[in-house]
Amino acid sequence: MQTLISAALQFPTVVFSFLLALMALYWLLVLIRLAPLELFERDSLRDDHMASTLVSLGFAGVPATLALSFLMLIAGALSLAVELLALRWMPLGLLRVPVGVLVVWAALAVASPIAAALCHALQRALHRYQPFKRRCLLGATVVVAERQNDESASATLLNEPNSTVILHCKAGDCPQPGERRVLVKYLAKEGAYRSVLEQHYLDTRVRINKLRLQHKQHPNGYST
Repeated sequence: MQTLISAALQFPTVVFSFLLALMALYWLLVLIRLAPLELFERDSLRDDHMASTLVSLGFAGVPATLALSFLMLIAGALSLAVELLALRWMPLGLLRVPVGVLVVWAALAVASPIAAALCHALQRALHRYQPFKRRCLLGATVVVAERQNDESASATLLNEPNSTVILHCKAGDCPQPGERRVLVKYLAKEGAYRSVLEQHYLDTRVRINKLRLQHKQHPNGYST
């Protein structure tokens, strides 16, 4: 036990130990209803914030706090394993900092798809509860079922036919039955979502990634 505690307090594992302690405190506050379940959620995916980043990592339709909890837990376990099996036996000295940073990055990279798979395995059960059927669905893909009127349409979550959401109609872009669309904005007053065609959403993501890559290559705004 002493060995585990010592390893958990060594860099880089201490980073995850600290974050997990914060997450445990947060979930305690949620249980006693002093903190909101949607703490990190936003009403739109338009801006580049934590929620949209998690969607890009494969956590679409998963509450951000749940995604972060699984991500930190798995990454922390991987980091702890590396510490126990390798780092503690190496005379790293000052090299522990750069090596530790590399371990943090690698642990998060490996943990991300594992955590996403676990979260999606719980998705159907989660979506039965109303608190998990609002902003956390942003980024999720739905199939349009039918037009209700000129202002809204009903749709079901992909692979979850029992989970129904209401889509808001915009002038010139009203969901049609059979279309696959991605939820991009939550309208709290209406309890509905704005959506875009899945292909348009994917094309936009590709363009944004290309622009970011170009900006990193030419930070001054011109080619060299």
